[in-house]
Amino acid sequence: MIYKRFGNTFAVRIDKDEEIMEKLASLCEREHILLAQVDAIGATDQAVIGVYDLKTCAYHQEALEGFMEITSLSGSVTAMGGKPYIHLHATLVDQNHTVHGGHALKLRVGATCEMFVRVLDGSIGRKREETMGINLWDM
Repeated sequence: MIYKRFGNTFAVRIDKDEEIMEKLASLCEREHILLAQVDAIGATDQAVIGVYDLKTCAYHQEALEGFMEITSLSGSVTAMGGKPYIHLHATLVDQNHTVHGGHALKLRVGATCEMFVRVLDGSIGRKREETMGINLWDM
C-alpha cells in the first residue's frame, strides 16, 4: 500500500495480494483517522461478502474466488473503543458479468485497488445495539 495526502483526502493504492480492510485499518491507525468517507474501485481475486439477517443476528456469507472487478466499494470509518471501525459495502462483477454485493468482510486485491479516504472533522462513535446485534452510530 502506498498513499498520499491531499488536504483532507488520502489517495490510496492497495496492491495485488494485499487485503483491503487490513490495509485501510492500518492507514487509519497510522494517520489517526477516526471519521472518514471511503470510496474505491479495483479488482479482487478472493472475497467474502455478507448480507445481515436480523432474525439470526449473523451474516449470510458468500466466499468468492476468481478475478472480479470491484465496481464499487464504499462506506465509512468511525470509532469504536478508541480504534478505527471500518464499515464497507462492495459490488463485485465476475467474468460472466454476474453481480455480487453486500457487506465487505474480506477482499484480497487481484490487481490494484484505487481508494479515496476523505477525512471529516469531528467524531462519530459506535455503540452496540443488542436487539439487532449490530454496532450503530453513536452521535
